[in-house]
Amino acid sequence: MIRFENVSVRYEGADEQHEPTLRSLDLTVPEGELVLLVGPSGVGKSTLLGAVSGLVPHFTGGTLTGRVTVDGRDTRTHPPRELADLVGTVGQDPSAHFVTDTVEDELAYGMESLGLPPGVMRRRVEETLDLLGLAELRDRPIATLSGGQRQRVAIGSVLTPHPKVLVLDEPTSALDPSAAEDVLAVLQRLVHDLGTTVLLAEHRLERVVQYADQVLLLPEGVMGSPAEIMAVSPVHPPVVGLGRLAGWEPLPLTVRDARRRAGELKERLEGRGPAGLPPHPASRDQGLRPRTSVSRTPPPPGGVGGPPAGLDTRAAPNPARPAIEDRGPGRSPGFGKGPGGGLSLFRRRRTRPAPTAAPLLLADTLAVRRGRVEALRKVDLQVAAGETVALMGRNGAGKSTLLSTLVGMIAPTSGTVRVAGRAPHDTDPRELIRHVGLVPQEPRDLLYADTVAAECAAADADAGATPGTCRALVSELLPGVADETHPRDLSEGQRLALALAVVLTGRPPLLLLDEPTRGLDYAAKARLVALLRTLAADGHAIVLATHDVELAAELAHRVVIIADGEVVADGPTAEVVVSSPAFSPQVAKILAPQPWLTVEQVQEAL
Repeated sequence: MIRFENVSVRYEGADEQHEPTLRSLDLTVPEGELVLLVGPSGVGKSTLLGAVSGLVPHFTGGTLTGRVTVDGRDTRTHPPRELADLVGTVGQDPSAHFVTDTVEDELAYGMESLGLPPGVMRRRVEETLDLLGLAELRDRPIATLSGGQRQRVAIGSVLTPHPKVLVLDEPTSALDPSAAEDVLAVLQRLVHDLGTTVLLAEHRLERVVQYADQVLLLPEGVMGSPAEIMAVSPVHPPVVGLGRLAGWEPLPLTVRDARRRAGELKERLEGRGPAGLPPHPASRDQGLRPRTSVSRTPPPPGGVGGPPAGLDTRAAPNPARPAIEDRGPGRSPGFGKGPGGGLSLFRRRRTRPAPTAAPLLLADTLAVRRGRVEALRKVDLQVAAGETVALMGRNGAGKSTLLSTLVGMIAPTSGTVRVAGRAPHDTDPRELIRHVGLVPQEPRDLLYADTVAAECAAADADAGATPGTCRALVSELLPGVADETHPRDLSEGQRLALALAVVLTGRPPLLLLDEPTRGLDYAAKARLVALLRTLAADGHAIVLATHDVELAAELAHRVVIIADGEVVADGPTAEVVVSSPAFSPQVAKILAPQPWLTVEQVQEAL
């Protein structure tokens, strides 16, 4: 179906002494296969996908040598418009694909362009609305949708014409875990039932590797079965990392396979516990110190300590009930439990103890209405200095709206919100940026200069920072990116890292991040986690909205789950995520009921 014959791609302006983005690629993708592209950021995954759709080089520029054929059509002589009936493409930025105003019109547009009969169009639109859970959104303006909802619409718009080849770049990056499973199940059904060929690039391998028929590792250009490639790949999901650590052969690719082999490992870990992690709720030691003696010192990164000053434990104080002193990322004390000892995470109204110090962020019965939609309803949230809080929930739950309200972009309909004692929507932006910074889902919203160096110079000037401060952060997050690189030539993950460096230059006491790992490979995410841990240890409060359950397990002290604009759960990471099938990390599922969350914790114990 797809043939690469000695294909190399070099973009304009690239130094001849440097390697081309793709080099001497020679492979064949059979019809009816789901092929997963893996590799670090910037190795050419998006370029390879663009070469299949004809966007490279017809739209992107640059030089393509060799030959790419799709169902016999040479992409060098067939521009994207002549491949539209054969190849459906969704890039890293779904919003760039939209040409209509509403969901239903967008789903129909591609079929209209191909001249399909109205009856066929109506039937396929209805099928796609049901397949992707978009029926309730059919009449919604696309501009009012969340990032994840837009991603589903973009995927649906390329499914309705029924192309023979689907090219998807990070298709689940903005989707909640359940929505991602639904989309991947649809893709698998197209492959198995209709013989569609799917090329998919994705960094969150824990979501997709079990669906792949073959995996292509870049920049090496080696293709093989998922088990073969995962055994040698430098990027791999936690289940594979745990399998390597335990010496399992062959390596497991699914939680189910790993659970079947985990008996011996669980025996070796029995009686141990991650440093600073409270015992599993089913086996708490009742001889610990009462809650009233809990330390209020912010935790060191990756270490232990008490909860930050002013932490809202969101449960009625009970001096007779034991508490856990140790606390670190993913290792919070056991609050949020009722007098009977069972989890009380889903109460709507909870009595809060009086904080010992003023929190950096305080939201009290916050409500936001956007048109006819009640985006937030009676949200109570406190975040103290040195604390990291993960906001989680399905797409459209209100996470991004909450972050926008905290930074003053949206005024509350009712209730109050205070950041360092100030109402964000009533504070001069020049004053507000000294106290809070937001990295949005779309990093290009913060980037306007022509080069990375110019962006960094402007960030230093705006923040009053020492020249070179922003560039040092970029080098830490994005090693090897040249000063003269244009931000639009960076990958989505690289642009996000640049935007993060721009915001961090001002070192705001409160840092808000909306999907901060979208487009980041595992190495880049590890660098981001290390940086955020350092900031938290220095007293910065961090609130991140994320669908990345592995990030929440590794970094967050608390997890707040939002559904339909309401806080339905607020508690220590180890309790909230382990009790939720949707938000539980892979290691927790494999080693349950033991309280491990990450491969790093298991490795330290062994």
